[in-house]
Parts: sequence; C-alpha cells; structure tokens
Amino acid sequence: MRPVKERLKRSSVESLNRRRFAGPVALSLHRFNAFALYEVLMGLAIFALGVLALGRAVQNCLNASTLNAEESRVRQILANRMAEVQARPGPPDSGKEFNVDTGYGKVKLIQKTVPAELQDDLGAQLSSMYHVSLTAKWTRAGADQSQQIEFYVYRPG
Repeated sequence: MRPVKERLKRSSVESLNRRRFAGPVALSLHRFNAFALYEVLMGLAIFALGVLALGRAVQNCLNASTLNAEESRVRQILANRMAEVQARPGPPDSGKEFNVDTGYGKVKLIQKTVPAELQDDLGAQLSSMYHVSLTAKWTRAGADQSQQIEFYVYRPG
C-alpha cells in the first residue's frame, strides 16, 4: 500500500490541471476545435432549414383551411337557395340572379328554371316537373370560380 500523502498528492487539483502542449500535438487539437465549430454551424444550418420548411407547411395548411371554409360557405348558399325553391309553393322563377356577400367576397347566384321534359311509363308528358339549375360564381385570387347544382321540383297542379 502507498502512503496516504502520496495518494493525496496524485489526486490533488494540481495534477488535474491541463498541460500546454507544444509541437504537432497542439496543432491537431486546434484542428479538432475548429472541426467542432464547423459541426455546430452545420447543425444550425440544418435546424434553420427545418424551421423554414415547417413554417411553409403551416402556411399551406392555413391556405387550405381558408379555401375549404370559402367553398363550404358557397355550398351552404346553394343548399339554402335550393331549400327555398323547394319549399315555395307554385312553379319556381324562370330566371333570377342574386348577389350574396359571404365575408370572403361577393358570390353571384344564378337560378335558371325550365320545364323538365320527362315522360311517365305510358309516354305522357309530366307538365308539373321543373329542372332547376343553381350556379354560384365568385373570384378567388383573381381567378373565376363556379359551383353548380341541378335538381327537379314537382308542383302538382
């Protein structure tokens, strides 16, 4: 066994201090430190690219959500007008145009009604059937958009 003084001397703080290296060993340590800095910079560049890509993905999601809300609003306008035409007594109007403000811009709603030339099983003309066409037109980012529904209305008379 070694004496206690010798063991304490070896574990003292003085023996843990770094020694300055000279010569080729010192140059290789400086290269290693520079290489670590280069790795950190590359890591930061990759992280920045990832953040930019994530920001772009969030922007695309917001755009898609806005487009979906706009088209949903137009579908609701068409469905409301279809319910009005079906619930109203008497034959539908032959032609009508509306301008509806949706909050996303103006939507032009065009209604066209023509008698449906349908026949029953015996070949008799069904004169109480009407073919209704509803068209919604609006502008999104400078491009014209439209959506259309067609349905039949029966008015016995």
